[in-house]
Amino acid sequence: MTQLTRNFSFKEMTASYTARRYGIHNVPDEMAKRNLQMLCEKILQPLREAWGKPIVVSSGYRCKLLNYRVGGACDSDHVYGCAADIRTQEDTPEENRKLFNLAVKMMYRKGLRDVKQIINEHHYDWIHVSFQDGRTQKRNQVIHIK
Repeated sequence: MTQLTRNFSFKEMTASYTARRYGIHNVPDEMAKRNLQMLCEKILQPLREAWGKPIVVSSGYRCKLLNYRVGGACDSDHVYGCAADIRTQEDTPEENRKLFNLAVKMMYRKGLRDVKQIINEHHYDWIHVSFQDGRTQKRNQVIHIK
């Protein structure tokens, strides 16, 4: 399982500088692998195609130890392979805001199905996207974290 979709690979969805630094084995179980596939198919790839340019994944799957090391929520969607933190290639607040707005627009127009959350993290430093895998009833949440 190397390519999850045309533009997203298994390697980029599990890569972590923190995991390498601390020697953490960040390998998802079969359920998380299936969730990563769905995340890429249902959210990331459609968003990438609408954006028309590469989208950078700064954090995808995180095992529990890695999630703890980076200060993630104890029940983070990243642990289940259901979330990714993304940004634009330019990585400016202005461009990241445009990507965020596109994702929200697509969610409301049903171009992104099964969205759980789209979060503007720290004034568009990055964007958290997650899909609804059935663990909760949360759906179509748009959140701004300062």
